[in-house]
Amino acid sequence: MPGRGELTDRAWKEIEPLLPANGNGRRWRDHRQVINGILWRLRTGAPWRDMPERYGPWKTAHERLRLWTMDGTWARILEHAVVKDDAIGNVEWTISVDSSAVRVHQHAAGARKKGDAKQIRSRPALAGECLGRSRGGLTSKIHLATDARGLPMSIIITEGQAGDNPVLLPLLEQINVARNGPGRPRKNPEEVVADKAYSHPSTRVAMRAKGIRFTSPERADQQARRQTKGSAGGRPPTFNAESYRGRNVVERCFNRLKQFRALATRYAKRAAYYASEVIIASIVIWLR
Repeated sequence: MPGRGELTDRAWKEIEPLLPANGNGRRWRDHRQVINGILWRLRTGAPWRDMPERYGPWKTAHERLRLWTMDGTWARILEHAVVKDDAIGNVEWTISVDSSAVRVHQHAAGARKKGDAKQIRSRPALAGECLGRSRGGLTSKIHLATDARGLPMSIIITEGQAGDNPVLLPLLEQINVARNGPGRPRKNPEEVVADKAYSHPSTRVAMRAKGIRFTSPERADQQARRQTKGSAGGRPPTFNAESYRGRNVVERCFNRLKQFRALATRYAKRAAYYASEVIIASIVIWLR
């Protein structure tokens, strides 16, 4: 029987075919054991060296996280979960977006300037540290897009002081769900729901050009600027209050992600590795 927080038999059955097999002179330590060790560390936020012996050597788990970040294995597993759900019509293409700041532990600073970060091919991963400074200290920000069920579809990590609106289009561009059969991947949602931080005329123009309905309340300063122009200011943007009520799903997804203590406080030095940790937690959410 799987222990608390470990992969269930159903989840393991889904991801096992996607993991590298033994061969070419390499023999991997039991994948399920190592992934359960990574999940233990994410759930507890404990140092790698404190990982229980039943999960094997802590260095093996740490190295597995690093290697599969570099070759994009974690991102492929998440994409597989999304594609499978979309194939049976479960993905609800009303996308809610938001961001959440994360306190960065002081030991996460000081990553090497050179190294293997440039080799990372994982889709949401970013080179560098993505650390911002404020009165509260070091911070990073998780930008998240979820479907209407609150399941994560796209993730970007930035500095803590980064604005939300400039990241919206890159966040949506990362959504690329392949068909389970012939046909082009699906990229554009039916509707995007966001709070006032994403309300900007340029954003509304971009959404209109893509044929995506955009639901976001207009800010007071934008209303005043439009009204001062009179008829030249145009009509107020369409706002669907019923759709906006469903935006809380992205907040609930953040709550589920931050139940993993290693995500609620960032310990990883590289933004790419922290992004992979968020992806691993997202995979668990998808497969539960």
